[in-house]
Amino acid sequence: MSLLEIENLAIALPAGADRQLAVENISFGLSKGEILCIVGESGSGKSMSANAVMGLLPEGVEPAGGHIRFHGREILHLTEDERIDIRGKSISMIFQEPLSALNPLMRVGAQICEVFEAHGLLTPAERMARAVELLEEVGLPDPDKTIRAYPFQLSGGQRQRVMIAMALALEPEILIADEPTTALDVTTQAQILALIEELRRKHEMAVIFITHDFGVVADIADRVIVMQTGQIVEQGSAEDVLLRPSHPYTKSLIAAIPGMKDKPDTGQTHSQQSPVILSVKNLNKTFSTGGGLFKPARVVHAVNDMTFDLHLGETIGIVGESGSGKSTAGRCIIRLIDPDSGTVRLSDVDLTALNGHALRMARSKAQMIFQDPYSSLNPRARIGRILTEGPIAHGVPRAQALDRARELLSLVGLDPSAVDRFPHEFSGGQRQRIGIARALALDPDVIIADEAVSALDVSIQAQVLDLLADLKARLNLSMLFVTHDLRVAAQICDRIMVMRRGQVVEMGPSAQVLGQPAHDYTRSLLDAIPGRHHEAAMRQSVASY
Repeated sequence: MSLLEIENLAIALPAGADRQLAVENISFGLSKGEILCIVGESGSGKSMSANAVMGLLPEGVEPAGGHIRFHGREILHLTEDERIDIRGKSISMIFQEPLSALNPLMRVGAQICEVFEAHGLLTPAERMARAVELLEEVGLPDPDKTIRAYPFQLSGGQRQRVMIAMALALEPEILIADEPTTALDVTTQAQILALIEELRRKHEMAVIFITHDFGVVADIADRVIVMQTGQIVEQGSAEDVLLRPSHPYTKSLIAAIPGMKDKPDTGQTHSQQSPVILSVKNLNKTFSTGGGLFKPARVVHAVNDMTFDLHLGETIGIVGESGSGKSTAGRCIIRLIDPDSGTVRLSDVDLTALNGHALRMARSKAQMIFQDPYSSLNPRARIGRILTEGPIAHGVPRAQALDRARELLSLVGLDPSAVDRFPHEFSGGQRQRIGIARALALDPDVIIADEAVSALDVSIQAQVLDLLADLKARLNLSMLFVTHDLRVAAQICDRIMVMRRGQVVEMGPSAQVLGQPAHDYTRSLLDAIPGRHHEAAMRQSVASY
């Protein structure tokens, strides 16, 4: 008998005239000590299935049929008290975004202790001692200090480790990890994956790992389930699904994985033939944190003496881990934050010498695409207003700006009628297309894309990357592409700049940096890419697709 059995599970969305099933008659089992990966795009039902196991379905969403059995016991229709006894104690969950899953007003130690308190276990002193042990077990440095920190004082990887510590507190038999590495850089991602594998072996846990990244699947999975629009379309051993996929949808997902050799070596072409459109010289930005009567301030060199030229029609990738300074550099270049020193010349205009109205006018020629397509669009404004605010502020008549907005929506592959809709009516990939249209509204010469595809599924990510490449060629745009994903950089960038702790440690043509890296740090980033050593075999399995 499996540890967990799901049989013909159906989950219905809120009642309405056209009530639909979010999950339709799925069945699978989970054995002790097994890592089962559930793969699929957003909306495929993979997270909804996990939430059903935990009894955490959204309001109005409810099981419409089937069974979920844990040790043979039906848990689908337990009372809330019975669920609480299982939740966290027997089955625990790690959520995708630890910053929103952790209470921002509670210290880390108090949140871990709360797990024991909810089940009436241990004394307050024993809870705190156990919390310190758990933080040490998940590899957090100085756990005695970390336990007193608030979530905002920790990095993304550290917060995810805290979530894992909370999930392991009661030594559950099953750990459900819902996209726990999606927003993390490659080295932190590799550390979290290794940690989950180590804890799986140590505690003999079964793991359900939900992801859209087949590289992660290749590194950790024993078995794989592929879901599409609420249904399981393929399942089997990791080797069979990855190397001998049978369903067209599985093949399409594997084919959409960005490859390390997708972008030809064109790095020298722009340097030799195209004029410089953006010139950055000796750019510096520092931040000071902390400080007090008995504690000196900590100075962080976020950008340290950055110098480079971007040529017309060229894409330069800025890659590095979280905290490397790559996003800060992009914001300094466009003057969303002011650098401490250095110059930024855009078409022979020194942006660092301008202020007020003059800066706003000059900055129209350099626009930004932000990482999160959900938070970067005003939820209360219709798309037409979002796309026309910039041009109207620069003196374009409203009617003309609205006509241009419809043209831009068509250009990025959306229906022009979208001007009358709100952001929540679009998927994540569609919202990112709207963000791209907004960046193009002022006819810029330079686009700065800050992790513009990191939050998207691989197939949607591939579509957006193709769109950016097409727009760059058609409009002769130059682009700074900020990313922590070297596979994405390989696909779209002509040259790559590698940043570490505010400094550029390596720069050159993409093929050279990725194929023959000169710096140890670049090599460590490449080694940390999930599934890298399985990439060739996976791509070969769908070569004819």
